[in-house]
Amino acid sequence: MRNKLLTMVAALLISSYSIACTNFLVSKGASADGSVMITYAADSHTLYGELYFYPAATYPSGTLLDIYEWDTGTFLGQIQQASQTYKVVGNMNENQVAIGETTFGGRSELASQKGAIVDYGSLIYIALQRSKTAREAIEVMTSLVEKYGYYSSGESFSISDANEVWIMELIGKGDFEKGAVWVALRVPDGYISGHANQARITTFPMNDPQNCLYAKDVISFARARGWFSGKDNEFSFSDTYAPVDFGAARFSESRVWAGFNKVSNEMKPYFDYAKGKVKHNKNGVATNRMPLWIKPSKPLTVSDVMGMMRDHFEETELDMANDPGAGPFGLPYRWRPLSWKVDSVEYVNERAISTQQTGFSFVAQSRPSLPNPIGGILWFGVDDTYSTCYIPMYCGMTRTPETFAVGNGDMLTYSSTSAFWVFNNVSNMAYLRYNDMIKDIINVQAQLENSFVKTVKAIDQAALSLWNSNEKELAMDVLTNYSVSTANKTVDRWRELGNFLLVKYKDGNIMKEKDGVFIRTKTGQAEYPDQPGYPDSWKRQVVKESGEKLKMTGSAGH
Repeated sequence: MRNKLLTMVAALLISSYSIACTNFLVSKGASADGSVMITYAADSHTLYGELYFYPAATYPSGTLLDIYEWDTGTFLGQIQQASQTYKVVGNMNENQVAIGETTFGGRSELASQKGAIVDYGSLIYIALQRSKTAREAIEVMTSLVEKYGYYSSGESFSISDANEVWIMELIGKGDFEKGAVWVALRVPDGYISGHANQARITTFPMNDPQNCLYAKDVISFARARGWFSGKDNEFSFSDTYAPVDFGAARFSESRVWAGFNKVSNEMKPYFDYAKGKVKHNKNGVATNRMPLWIKPSKPLTVSDVMGMMRDHFEETELDMANDPGAGPFGLPYRWRPLSWKVDSVEYVNERAISTQQTGFSFVAQSRPSLPNPIGGILWFGVDDTYSTCYIPMYCGMTRTPETFAVGNGDMLTYSSTSAFWVFNNVSNMAYLRYNDMIKDIINVQAQLENSFVKTVKAIDQAALSLWNSNEKELAMDVLTNYSVSTANKTVDRWRELGNFLLVKYKDGNIMKEKDGVFIRTKTGQAEYPDQPGYPDSWKRQVVKESGEKLKMTGSAGH
């Protein structure tokens, strides 16, 4: 009963305001080029896709910073502003520090804290403005909640710089005490990790400060509440503060499994767990969990990591394109809610990594071999991860493109120049005839992203040459102009793609084309379109449901 209650509370938290997301973490030893990478899909039905930008600044002593809850915009209070802040592009700062998150909710007793000022979203963007390294970001975040209280429910954070990547899990102390309890683990070189709305840290080393940091009372606080009574080395953060059950595994851990499965051949033994078949011992500890981190089958490129963010459980029994809910055109999405009932029996819709309600997503790439402004790239996209295009935004850029700028439209205000609305227009069009349209989208996506990967190498060298010649402002101009122009040109190309799809698939036809050029007859008319109709599997389902109603009993008559 207790676990069921915890799950219900967590589900409510995730479905109301907070964002349900997916993160992967790649150590420099697991990447093909020695870079550190983290990913983030900010999934929410109300979050607008735009590129946040905070310029570096200095402040006089005594300056206060207003804190607004990221999810709702609610004013929470004021904290002391730092004397100096760093520039932030999206979720990466000028020092190549990047942060992402996923909400796991956790114990209902810890879901809120009276008088708390700092929410999880504010923690991210304040820490980015104040940190030179991932370790420093952890110190900033944990110090803030200790001093000002923690407003949100349980969170997992991905925190990286050019040398290290950490997973930190944190949950407030409710109204028992001000602040939060937390554990942070460095992902070992050569390994990758991930999290997706379920706490994943279990036991941890208590005498290894190079690789493990934690709140001094993370265990004693649980003991005082009667939630743990074993030996310290038996203490599991997740099993104590956010136990995993069917919903947590099927809706959340399954996404981590899917991402891991794309880059490792060793994930089959954990598929039952991902499907929600969680085994617990007599103490309530889950015994068949996936590992917190794995070694990929090969070193990962930035394109590989982008691919991890594009998944609908393809080639598994959970593939949402392979059941009647996909409709005749194999749509791998289901409109909410996640669960539904028929004749009092409850069923689920799968929650895949790629989802229709993504505001923005990114792959943050931090490269230790280059100066910070050049080494840090936020590969940034808006809307659905499967059909977005990841555009390189150097952390050294000094302005943002208008197409991605904060204030260019919002969730209820359409803007024809907004990247979010241009991409959203294409993805929503594709949902109508998915298995055909997505091929056209992926073709353009691959062309653009492959060209970006190649072009970035030249931009790196051009900027580095200027940087080494002490022409640092010119180097920053190169990075800025490339990032801005590439972003704007990509939006233009995507708008063209939307127009192309409208023409090609209008009225249920598929107009003939070759290499993106529509085919005309000798007289200049449109070549007669293809009309493939519906797949046999769908026809059989229609016959099954309609009985004799649609059966022909005579000639067509024309």
